[in-house]
Amino acid sequence: MQETEGVIKYHLDHRQTEAKPDWSLTTMNSWRCLLYKLELIGQNPKRYMGYGYGNISQRFTDEQFIISGTQTGGLAELSEQHYCLVENADINSNSLYSSGPCKPSSEALSHASLYQQDLAIQCVIHAHSPEIWHSTKALKLAHTSATIAYGTPEMARGIGELLHAKELKQQGLFTLLGHEDGVISFGQNFPEAACTMIRALANAKQHLTLEAQKAPIKNAQSV
Repeated sequence: MQETEGVIKYHLDHRQTEAKPDWSLTTMNSWRCLLYKLELIGQNPKRYMGYGYGNISQRFTDEQFIISGTQTGGLAELSEQHYCLVENADINSNSLYSSGPCKPSSEALSHASLYQQDLAIQCVIHAHSPEIWHSTKALKLAHTSATIAYGTPEMARGIGELLHAKELKQQGLFTLLGHEDGVISFGQNFPEAACTMIRALANAKQHLTLEAQKAPIKNAQSV
């Protein structure tokens, strides 16, 4: 059965409020626009049952963070009305407390896990890329188990375990094998996190192109 994208699986306590003046969204929005143009964030009627995909966040204070709202992937540009503040997240109880003009992304718990594990992480990008996802093994990318579904405490804990691996901190990116095409990058700033994602996309496209070029040769040899 196909996984339904964008469904909030955690227990959410959300307070409907206006966006705060101290939310600095300009840099995050600029990078999100680029990711949207690259189709790493977006919405396609032929993918994921037509649901929007991808989200972006930045640390606010301590373990609080600002994140794009649920089902905003299809919007080319976001305003302050499309973000909210995650005030507290309890991974063990699968609960999240937020405030703002909209409800947080369905992947907010995964973002929370990253922020809680490492104070050096200042921003997180959750994108969807078939190219990167299918090249996980070839590119030797860190990844969560294929048995772990998105938006669950198991996913958040799996991410925490990955962060203890030296290789992941060096890569700054991992795939979610239990979440179709899911890939997450993170960093101390958006240029770092976004460029890590874009570089992985370029490497994956190159790998897949080379594999496609080899296929006719292999077929010819088998005749």
